Amino acid sequence: MKRLLFAAPFVLALIIGGFSLWGLSGGRDPSSIPSALISQPIPDFALDPIEGVDTPGLSTEDLKGQGLTLVNVFASWCGPCRAEHPILTRMSEQQNLRIVGLNYKDTPENAAAWLEELGNPYERIGADVTGRAGIDWGVTGVPETFIISNDGIVLHRFPGPVVGDGQRRFQEALDAAKAAQ
Repeated sequence: MKRLLFAAPFVLALIIGGFSLWGLSGGRDPSSIPSALISQPIPDFALDPIEGVDTPGLSTEDLKGQGLTLVNVFASWCGPCRAEHPILTRMSEQQNLRIVGLNYKDTPENAAAWLEELGNPYERIGADVTGRAGIDWGVTGVPETFIISNDGIVLHRFPGPVVGDGQRRFQEALDAAKAAQ
């Protein structure tokens, strides 16, 4: 009996180590977690504008009846957001896309400076200072971009930056959404 008690911590360490190795091994992409919002109405939310930015805030009603809309979740502290910003700006201009922003857990000063530096492609921006709206949207990290139908239904969620191969995959999803509209 004493030998079993002596071996128990060793066996427990082996089990924990095995699960740790499995969890860290390749083949699992956290960005592939499906969104429960797909094919569902957008969450009910209302966000004030970013202080110091001359762009109106964002609410549920602003996403209905406006045609196909991209909701881009971004933050000034997010490196990948900086990388995708010129691509989204170019897509907005070249494809006549409506893009709105959800500024996630950012300070107004930093967000305003970031938009001043990089440009503001957003028609509306909601300041989600507490992250509550991000929770309602199911945001797992920034950046994330959602494609919303004219009637306020989430058609697609794209986690991560719209750069490189991600840009191609996002464009495919966008083209499919446009065709469905």
